[in-house]
Amino acid sequence: MQPIKTHAFRLKPGQDLKKEIQLLVNEKKISAGWISTCVGSLTHYAIRYANQPGITSDSGHFEIVSLTGTVSMNGSHLHISISDSTGRTIGGHLAEGCRIYTTAEIVILSNDELVFKREKDGSTPWEELKVEER
Repeated sequence: MQPIKTHAFRLKPGQDLKKEIQLLVNEKKISAGWISTCVGSLTHYAIRYANQPGITSDSGHFEIVSLTGTVSMNGSHLHISISDSTGRTIGGHLAEGCRIYTTAEIVILSNDELVFKREKDGSTPWEELKVEER
């Protein structure tokens, strides 16, 4: 098995968290990756809560307390947790529209011997993770 590759980068104020992660994944041709860590802050969030059709969003100052999930050129699935100035924490599916406040320091790990795909398999109405070996 090939060693795991490390992709470390920083996003700057105003950048869109989800868009920039996917741009890096596409640029680096990551076929199977996962978020190792992410710390930073947002001025605007856009999150889809569990089993809800729409996106919830708000503006202010929020700390990124967690970002987790799988990434691939074939589709990514990311969850985020954020907290406000009182420590109130919310989380759900990361949507486009999360704007960086001061920074987002992100490390993605990947393995080129795997391919992550998103496909409907009949067990749910959504495209779910399918893992293939090269």
